[in-house]
Amino acid sequence: MPFTFGIDEILETIRMIEAEHLDIRTITLGISLNDCSGSDAETIIRKIYNKIVKYGENLVPVAEEIERDYGIPIINKRVSVTPLSLIAALRDEEEYVRCAHAMDRAAKEIGVDFIGGFTALVHKGFTKQDRLLVNAIPGALSETERVCSSVNVASTKAGINMDAVNIMGQIIKETARRTAHKESIGCAKLVVFCNAPEDNPFMAGAFHGAGEPEAAVNVGVSGPGVVLKAIKQLPHADLGTIAEIIKKTAFKVTRMGELVGRAASERLKVSFGIVDLSLAPTPAVGDSVASILEAMGLESCGGPGTTAALAMLNDAVKKGGAMASSYVGGLSGAFIPVSEDAGMVEAVEAGSLSLEKLEAMTSVCSVGLDMIALPGDVSAETIAAIIADEAAIGMINNKTTAVRVIPVEGKKAGDRVEFGGLLGSAVIMDYKKFDATGFVVRGGRIPAPIQALNN
Repeated sequence: MPFTFGIDEILETIRMIEAEHLDIRTITLGISLNDCSGSDAETIIRKIYNKIVKYGENLVPVAEEIERDYGIPIINKRVSVTPLSLIAALRDEEEYVRCAHAMDRAAKEIGVDFIGGFTALVHKGFTKQDRLLVNAIPGALSETERVCSSVNVASTKAGINMDAVNIMGQIIKETARRTAHKESIGCAKLVVFCNAPEDNPFMAGAFHGAGEPEAAVNVGVSGPGVVLKAIKQLPHADLGTIAEIIKKTAFKVTRMGELVGRAASERLKVSFGIVDLSLAPTPAVGDSVASILEAMGLESCGGPGTTAALAMLNDAVKKGGAMASSYVGGLSGAFIPVSEDAGMVEAVEAGSLSLEKLEAMTSVCSVGLDMIALPGDVSAETIAAIIADEAAIGMINNKTTAVRVIPVEGKKAGDRVEFGGLLGSAVIMDYKKFDATGFVVRGGRIPAPIQALNN
């Protein structure tokens, strides 16, 4: 059956695009690299580069064609690949960095914004290749522009690999040091996961999972501005009514994502994967998740009531989006990336939003501690402890959580840092100075919760 819009829906969509910041945040082409093995680094790297270019060469032209045909802005065009540690049997860290360079060249050749998949899945332990790749992350991210990296350190089924958590604290610090001349921006391209999804189209955590087809199109929609406008039109509505409005709005936004995803799939001649219906904010005024929460009646995001409001928002978005597509996936819900949300930055400046409150909010939203700038003197062990706390929330609640923090070299709490573009700006957030070293250095694996035994 063809996917169609009625005339009223078309007119409403045009209004949402023109006045309420509605867009397709990303079209991400997932590409399997399972056939890119070889007996030496040169062969492996050549195969990886050639396959990315072969499958991705039409992604940007097709996306631009869809933009013209439907009048829908598509902000980012991206590629994700099979986790590199699973397919690239390279011999040392330097060869993995060379592979990252090849990914970067391929991304530039086909014109995409980012390429994800410099990834290791180590929630139960490290292979030799995992260790090499993880150790290569600071070099890879400091020497490339478009490569993004992710590491899955925990899952509900496996528990938390505290050895990996401890190492990632050190990797984040080293990545910050190597990109200190650019406000430690390398850390913005690195995320640490619990329960990482295999079809997530958003960076920095996108990779093409083991159960995915040869190639697939995954679409990430957005629309905080649309939800905000809908809520503002009902200033005296009760919360049940607001939830219904959010559901209906998410339905409309997701239908647009479904339309674009299927059109891209058909024109690229690859599988249609999923629509990720996350509310992804931008630094633009009026395109903020924090502003949505405040429109519900909160004085400032982060104050009392914030977690409840975010829980309702996240649930309503999922309910509405799930009715608009049979293939909802990825993260799907509400994002709270601090630097990318102008309202979140204002809340930090006002003193209502702290690192601890953000952690509480992550228990009910789509992802985790995202795009948070920390003082440059924060220790690797403290970062590891923050990762462990966030992984525990994901593990116990059987949901995806993640940490993308940026310890900005030379900056202290209260300073402001500019990242530019969609990454926005941030106020350096303070953290509790109590030492967790004695805990994180114990290593080992925190066992999976009893709810993991649900087969």
